[in-house]
Amino acid sequence: MNSIPRITRRLAADLSSSSQKRFFTPNTPRRAGNPHSSRHPHYHQPGGKSANPEMDRIHQLYRQRNRSTAFYTISVILGTVALSYGSVPMYKMICQTTGWGGQPIRAHGGGGSSSSADEDITAKLTPITTSPRIRVSFSASVSDLLDWKFVPQQREVRVLPGETALAFYTATNNSDKDIIGVATYSVTPAQVAPYFSKIQCFCFEEQRLQAGETVDMPVFFYLDPDLLNDLNMKGIESVVLNYTFFKARYDDQK
Repeated sequence: MNSIPRITRRLAADLSSSSQKRFFTPNTPRRAGNPHSSRHPHYHQPGGKSANPEMDRIHQLYRQRNRSTAFYTISVILGTVALSYGSVPMYKMICQTTGWGGQPIRAHGGGGSSSSADEDITAKLTPITTSPRIRVSFSASVSDLLDWKFVPQQREVRVLPGETALAFYTATNNSDKDIIGVATYSVTPAQVAPYFSKIQCFCFEEQRLQAGETVDMPVFFYLDPDLLNDLNMKGIESVVLNYTFFKARYDDQK
């Protein structure tokens, strides 16, 4: 009975010996040193130094590229924000000068002295009685964020080219707080905009209405007689002037 455990231990020792001889024969190459050094060339040694300087150089190059990309991205974002703020007054100036985008032109002279400018406007303010009258309709709308009622007092007027006309809009603040509003406008069809000149208007100007207040807002305009020489104006007998009121962005009252 005592010989069985000894035989078992001997067989286990023989199997272990044969296993070592099979996997570690004299012809089998053995790795020396750290077993991870051959499989991982970028293994970092103690002290913070890399075993592969080439990998360090590549990592440093990628870090520089990432920093450059971040700087470019921030610059683009800041430039976009600055352009968005500066484009609003620039857009208004261009549209009011050229009539682009359906924006009526503000009446102005030729850029000389005030007397020459007055003479230039006066020359255009001569009604062309041989031309048929053009119907000018008025419409109004209000932003959803603005608790105002804004409507035209008249539906339409009929004017001759070169004839001045006066129209009124009415705005009422329905809220219980003072609110600042700003109006934009447009003319349709768009080809009429270069010839729709405003002498007096409330557009692009702050309009502060107290709680419950109602005000009348005038629009003094004329149609430039030069429209009769524009082939794109042939057949146009009606024009629509639209105003839309928005709440001023910097109005801190909600």
